[in-house]
Amino acid sequence: MRERVGIAGSGVIACGLAVAAAERDEVLLWARSDDSAERARARVMKTCSKLEGYSPERVRIVTDLDELASATFLVEAVVEHHGSKSQVLSDLGELARHAGASAVLATTTSSLSITELAQASGHPENFVGLHPFNPVTKMQLVELAFPPEASEETRDRARRLCEALGKTPIEVPDIPGFVVNRLLFPYLFSAVELLTETGMAPEDIDNCMTLGAGMPMGPIALLDYVGLDVSKAIGESIGVAVPARLTELVDAGSLGRKTGAGFYSYD
Repeated sequence: MRERVGIAGSGVIACGLAVAAAERDEVLLWARSDDSAERARARVMKTCSKLEGYSPERVRIVTDLDELASATFLVEAVVEHHGSKSQVLSDLGELARHAGASAVLATTTSSLSITELAQASGHPENFVGLHPFNPVTKMQLVELAFPPEASEETRDRARRLCEALGKTPIEVPDIPGFVVNRLLFPYLFSAVELLTETGMAPEDIDNCMTLGAGMPMGPIALLDYVGLDVSKAIGESIGVAVPARLTELVDAGSLGRKTGAGFYSYD
């Protein structure tokens, strides 16, 4: 079955997933407002400009959620907040019901309960946690987490879509943070605590880990890349103490690369 992908969301992960899926077919991307749609369009074009063979014309951006009714694989990719995701998933569930289609419903959450979000969708048998990594067009892994009610067809379709996108799907347990974030964020937060304790420069800690441990990116730079607000939410979700310095930056609106300042400053 060739899936028609519809994505509800207009942020970094939503746009990255849309570009990755558009390599094979047209993708529908829903944004809440005209302004959000324009930002998403610019993000899609910028991402495609860095890749060979990717066309932004294959990502059709809409502001009416009903236009996603023709999709067979509906992906929620809004802010990492249970209430926001639950509402969008409920809306997508109603959309799938009225369209009379057996669409798979997915969430890109990185830390929230798949079982709870599946119930919010109204279609737990057709539900999957589909967690790609940023930048989606380059990162190979997709963590797949299923609620107990998920059918074998849903499981199979989720795996086959990931493979069609050139990704490697790995099924993980429905636990806070799944596998990658559950292991990664205690390490990232320990780097922030070390930064505070020693007074070292962020770039020195990052260089130690890239040059000495072979990491592709240092922990402080990675936090800025992920987004400090997202990092804080993940830490709280998996039960890891969030460093005070990181919380202070979030409270000040310095969220990392996306705001131009975090632990580093960006021009």
